Amino acid sequence: MTSLTTKIDIKELTRDQLVMWLNEHDIRPFRAGQVFKWIYMRQADSFDTMTDISKGVRDLFKSHFTINRLERVRLEHSEDGTRKYLFRLHDGKYIESVLIPEKKRLTLCISSQVGCSQGCKFCLTAKGGYKRNLSTGEINAQIIDVQNELGASRNITSIVLMGMGEPLANYKNVLSAVNIMTDTDFGLKFSTRRVTISTSGLVPRLSDLGRDTKINLAISLNASDNKTRNELMPINRKYSLESLIEACSRYPLLPRQKVTFEYILIKGVNDSTDDARRLAKLLKPVKSKINLIPLNEFAGCEFKRSDDSAIHEFQDILYKSGYPAIIRHSRGNDISAACGQLSANAMPL
Repeated sequence: MTSLTTKIDIKELTRDQLVMWLNEHDIRPFRAGQVFKWIYMRQADSFDTMTDISKGVRDLFKSHFTINRLERVRLEHSEDGTRKYLFRLHDGKYIESVLIPEKKRLTLCISSQVGCSQGCKFCLTAKGGYKRNLSTGEINAQIIDVQNELGASRNITSIVLMGMGEPLANYKNVLSAVNIMTDTDFGLKFSTRRVTISTSGLVPRLSDLGRDTKINLAISLNASDNKTRNELMPINRKYSLESLIEACSRYPLLPRQKVTFEYILIKGVNDSTDDARRLAKLLKPVKSKINLIPLNEFAGCEFKRSDDSAIHEFQDILYKSGYPAIIRHSRGNDISAACGQLSANAMPL
């Protein structure tokens, strides 16, 4: 790693990269762990607060690095307790993150890209198109800054990369961010069981993810046959259901771990009893659980939410086929914070 000549946010570096920089500047490598603890565990905004590091070393850090926070533009509160954060990035682009409170968990749904290029027909994020990948620092800043706002009142317990963007299309930065999230010595200290990546199905990256991490895998499936999935999710034209399920069957799982399949139920499109039976047969090769998500409609959406009777009949067929199938009623609908509704709309309320 060459010397840095312009200031960058130190959160863009992994601990190994920071060790390399320290070596180049004749500073002992254990300082990297100290810096990471200050940033990720103690919410440091300034190198001056790092009192166990000498002033000379702190001054060197200040001459090369910054410690940035995201600019919070708007915070919306749902009637169900969900919070949606709109953040402005350094280049003026916007992302959204969603905090979802439950009895025993506090889950933060974070974004991995500005917009999305996958073009899923039922998703509002896709309507705005793709702008760029988020950096490692921008991904983790969502966690750090939301936790900073919460203070000591409550700690985030789970992270899901299910916000704006396709995480596996930003693999390098997402992997670096995840490694920092799950660094229990110097990073954000999340158990791998508390971090989940949701993908639309970039099949070649699934083997990489299984090799490089032990976090949870969720697949946005939404159809039981190629024809329907081709229409809903253009990625299926490149990576068919058969190739996706085969890759999932080879995904390494820890004991008691399962691949989660997310299935958005759309009236008259993918919610028939035949769809449910095909889905049960399709997933046989995979140790799996299924989240059934009634469609979250939005202005201009061409689809409708399935009827409750169809949803429960669909679930019943999966239950009788031996699958854990849970109906996930999305949170934050009244503030457009539910699954598929994030758009980073910066217009004033």
